[in-house]
Amino acid sequence: MGARVAFLRRNCSHYLGKEYGKADERWLHSDPTIVSLELLTVVLDGILALVLVYAIVKDKHYSVSGDSGGLTAPASPSPVPPVLTPTPPPRRARVRYPAMVDVGKWPLFTLLGAQEVSSIRQACVFGTSANEAIYITQDDEVFVFGLNCSNCLGTGDSQSTMVPKKLDFLRGKKVVSLSYGSGPHVLLATEGGELFAWGHNGYSQLGNGTTNQGVSPILVSTNLQNKKITQVACGSHHSLALTHDGEVFAWGYNNCGQVGSGATANQPTPRRVTNCLQGKVVMGIACGQTSSMAVLDNGEVFGWGYNGNGQLGVGNNGNQLTPCRLAALQGLCVLQIASGYAHSLALTDEGLLYAWGANTYGQLGTGNKSNQLSPVHIMAEKESRIVEIAACHSTHTSACKTQSGQVYMWGQCRGQSIVLPHLTHFSCTDDVFACFATPSVMWRLLSMEYDDFLTVAQSLRKEFDSPETADLKFSVDGKYIHVHKAVLKIRCEHFRSMFQSHWTEDTKEVIEIDQFSYPVYRSFLEFLYTDNVDLPPEDAIGLLDLATSYCENRLKRLCQHIIKRGITVENAFSLLSAAVRYDAEDLEEFCFKFCVNHLTEVTQTAAFWQIDGNMLKEFICRASRCGAFKN
Repeated sequence: MGARVAFLRRNCSHYLGKEYGKADERWLHSDPTIVSLELLTVVLDGILALVLVYAIVKDKHYSVSGDSGGLTAPASPSPVPPVLTPTPPPRRARVRYPAMVDVGKWPLFTLLGAQEVSSIRQACVFGTSANEAIYITQDDEVFVFGLNCSNCLGTGDSQSTMVPKKLDFLRGKKVVSLSYGSGPHVLLATEGGELFAWGHNGYSQLGNGTTNQGVSPILVSTNLQNKKITQVACGSHHSLALTHDGEVFAWGYNNCGQVGSGATANQPTPRRVTNCLQGKVVMGIACGQTSSMAVLDNGEVFGWGYNGNGQLGVGNNGNQLTPCRLAALQGLCVLQIASGYAHSLALTDEGLLYAWGANTYGQLGTGNKSNQLSPVHIMAEKESRIVEIAACHSTHTSACKTQSGQVYMWGQCRGQSIVLPHLTHFSCTDDVFACFATPSVMWRLLSMEYDDFLTVAQSLRKEFDSPETADLKFSVDGKYIHVHKAVLKIRCEHFRSMFQSHWTEDTKEVIEIDQFSYPVYRSFLEFLYTDNVDLPPEDAIGLLDLATSYCENRLKRLCQHIIKRGITVENAFSLLSAAVRYDAEDLEEFCFKFCVNHLTEVTQTAAFWQIDGNMLKEFICRASRCGAFKN
């Protein structure tokens, strides 16, 4: 009983202050939460059963920064305004555990090691083939790696790199917003309100008054003195910046009026967008390839620039050289806007989703491929309100998330044209772009939200070999391994029989094991808690023996996989002997072929000459039938 009480005290704050001793069980019986020892046992076994079902079998994570589900807002501003939701209470200072989003879903991040990935706080993948990336660490160090097209990595040279390079110029500057253009160029805003830019600059999209490429981050300051930049957005070759006061500045390519100046001349430095926005407070901005959009604090939406596909939503397909209000959304309060390559999305405060513009790939989600010049209400039949929308000007893909946590995608998805919102199994809209967008870029600066608590899977792993909570010990080679009967019963038929069929072991507090070595048996028990095995091939042979004895077929296959990966000339014949001994036919065939392919070297090893005579004869006969001695 002491072990189970310890488990509760260790994993549930309700019991942290409880005192417990074998001679004093009053708190246990007086606590209204648990009225008897039997109920405590049931509760614990139930918890462990749930752990096994949800943690070991599926082990999924569900929370992503900026992925509110109606509960939390993004940790930092994203390229489009966040859904306005209540701020969660401050968290206690505790150990940080892995983020609930896996940046490894973007292939470029598989180049990094586990330690590097665990240090990431923010990240963005961009580029014509999703082949460039920037990330910010917990220590506010900025790293880049990838192709370096048009110097968009900002490293000071034009060299591509598979190894992350540090941007020392940005060290210590907390990033609050980042966007990229398909030119490509990059804009970055810091917590202090500074604006930096680098990359392609053929149309002055960097805002420094020149058309010279920015090989390193440059501070953009013209007309922005005493202005605090809170959000940035990039089109293909033009740029927008939003200030703390709700003003919009634009610069760069302007052939279609996308900088909103009233003319079509390129704008070399930031210039405030006025006209219909004069005197109004903007709370969010977004860019299509050659169009711009802004949403006001009162929920009104304005668009300007190229409108050949109706992406401005003003009811026609004529370009707009200055901001034009979307009259079709009058009476609605828009909270979030998002722009794709040539289409747009808007989310209202009632959770309604509207789409307009190009629809060649079904990116509007209307069920057909007809362009729409005015906003159309989509997903009207869905019962759960929408809390987040996603699109970016590099793709023709759209996504959204509902309050109930369902994620939908539509448009160009891995080459397919999905004309109606398709329900996915993803837990966040970011995964849609990682797995289905072309290219598989990030639609926003992704912020890793680190949890200050253990998941059920992590809790289970943590409790393996824990003297504090265990209720059983195995003694192997004079060493103890601490475990929980409930876990063993749930995970292994051998132990289920042992503890439910009146074996003598069922009454013992310590069970002696002499058939297997300590590393082997410990690895087996750890496998029951984690589903993983970490053993060298030679020890995996012993574990294979155990798995065969206990009829653990999955573990048997895992051992064979470890052995195959670790086979060498020196151990090949030993592994072959073990495969024969434990009736592992697939492994036996693999080891046999390896021995034949390296016959000369294998026959000179100690393992070959120490082998049983009958097996040696069998090997020679079998090898001769394969033509190993024909010369």
